[in-house]
Amino acid sequence: MLWGPMFGATHIISLIVAVLINVGLYFLLKNKSRKVQIGVLFVLSFAGFVAIGYNLFHAEAWGQSPLEYLPLHLCSLNAILLPFAVASRKKWCCNLLLLWSLGAYVALIMNRPNYEIFSGVFAVYFFPHALEAGIPILLFVLDLVDRDYRCIKSTLAITGASYVAIHIINLFINSLNLVNPSGEIIKVNYMFSVTPDNPLLALFYSIIPHQFWYMLLAVPIMLLYLSWLYLPELFAARRRRIALKKKLDVVDEYYDEYEEKYTKNIIDKD
Repeated sequence: MLWGPMFGATHIISLIVAVLINVGLYFLLKNKSRKVQIGVLFVLSFAGFVAIGYNLFHAEAWGQSPLEYLPLHLCSLNAILLPFAVASRKKWCCNLLLLWSLGAYVALIMNRPNYEIFSGVFAVYFFPHALEAGIPILLFVLDLVDRDYRCIKSTLAITGASYVAIHIINLFINSLNLVNPSGEIIKVNYMFSVTPDNPLLALFYSIIPHQFWYMLLAVPIMLLYLSWLYLPELFAARRRRIALKKKLDVVDEYYDEYEEKYTKNIIDKD
């Protein structure tokens, strides 16, 4: 039984299973101690490393080069940072992975229809991506770390810098004209900076038909996603600013009134 076609019955069921895995983890851990929660999520966070190692190890058996399976897609970067995020609960890192976990969602949605549903390659692809998508969210819903809208700037800056660096790596590897075991010239497309790989990116490319630059159209989508994600915090911050402004206005009025009276008293004494 194949995993595809995309949005076929098998694919939809697999997406539901991916959600249920993380919902199940939440209910399993919600009443546990903080130490147990962190420990379980930390162990599970290495699932992405299993997938990365599996792909690199089997690349030549598939007639390809390990250069074609470097962990340089967004979901792989998410997998690499995930253990650090769980262990440290650094605010910048955990908030960053709320965006980077989208790479895992996309990998699950834009599935590979040639995978046998009960094969090892499917398991190594599916379960790590499901956990990579869910664990960053679980860190927040289990109150192991706080969402902070002020991290939006660092999230976008790190994401942009990573994209630029990976595009340079793409160009460098492609310029070498190396040949993989199948006799094909190695052409990599990490983070899809060279060419689009799904219908949404193809739409971007039709609007801006230039490698690297066409992904600028993803920035508004990321901003919308992050704005929606941090909407409660943004509203709360706005309410605090309004309340503070009202208090400052009262202070200013009191100061102006006091200054006027004080000045008048000085003049009268003179």
